[in-house]
Amino acid sequence: MSERIQKVLARAGYGSRRQVETWISEGRVTVNGEVATLGAQIDASASLKLDGKPLSAKRLWQQPKQVILYHKPVGEVCTRQDPEGRRTIFKSLPAPAEGRWVSVGRLDINTSGLLILTTDGELANHLMHPSNQMDREYAVRVLGEVGPEMMQRLRDGVMLEDGEARFSDIQPAGGEGANSWFHVVIQEGRNREVRRLWESQGVQVSRLTRLRYGPVIMPNKLKPGRWMMLEGRDLENLYQEAGLKPVSTDNTVNKPAAKRADKSRSIKTTSSPDKRKAPTNKSPWEAASASKRPRIRGHKTR
Repeated sequence: MSERIQKVLARAGYGSRRQVETWISEGRVTVNGEVATLGAQIDASASLKLDGKPLSAKRLWQQPKQVILYHKPVGEVCTRQDPEGRRTIFKSLPAPAEGRWVSVGRLDINTSGLLILTTDGELANHLMHPSNQMDREYAVRVLGEVGPEMMQRLRDGVMLEDGEARFSDIQPAGGEGANSWFHVVIQEGRNREVRRLWESQGVQVSRLTRLRYGPVIMPNKLKPGRWMMLEGRDLENLYQEAGLKPVSTDNTVNKPAAKRADKSRSIKTTSSPDKRKAPTNKSPWEAASASKRPRIRGHKTR
């Protein structure tokens, strides 16, 4: 069976679909000695090279599918290498069985919370593609006065420097004095979008944590700086949500699981928000019990 070359390379974890398409356009990929073209169909008999280096047929066609969840702490960056010498998330992750980890979106250095990483570039592409409108849910602490009119403007949409943006849902989640907590949902991954939306209304974000990406909710026991494998039904549900079917799974990693979190179910049905008060130094997500943590339902459409 033949498949498009960019799909095969992305699925094998060489990079995201967009990265692979760029490499092909730049002439860095060859098939059977000829420069590859976008959309070209290949099968397991094809001989591929990237930058003149042969690519493993086993990795291309028998790539085990691995997905991990990582709780990114504040102070880490999502790049593989940082010219300023800051710690990257990849220093905290185990080595995959094959390929490399591809991050599903990023969080800036001052934002903590859920990151999904996978060796399946095709899965990453589907989860990030704007057409899938995956919910990203955040707990955000805001410094400043927030009234009903401001919340409605943020739902209706405001114009930012790179176009109109909005929260598909926004709910109060407690707080005292000038510090208020909210749970918000966006359906795209523009740079610092949550912070910029609030700043457009003259208030400041003092803390930001991502709690959910699509169907995946931050597991209760996943502490900052730790990771856990997504397995079994949870993994199948994630592929289904992305409109894909996994070919195979392999949860073997090549490093000791010293930072592995305790297993807990991570794909769940969201519930209505818990509007209890919370201390200003701790988010409702951290303060509430596991069964009553605030969650809001987004409005994902296809």
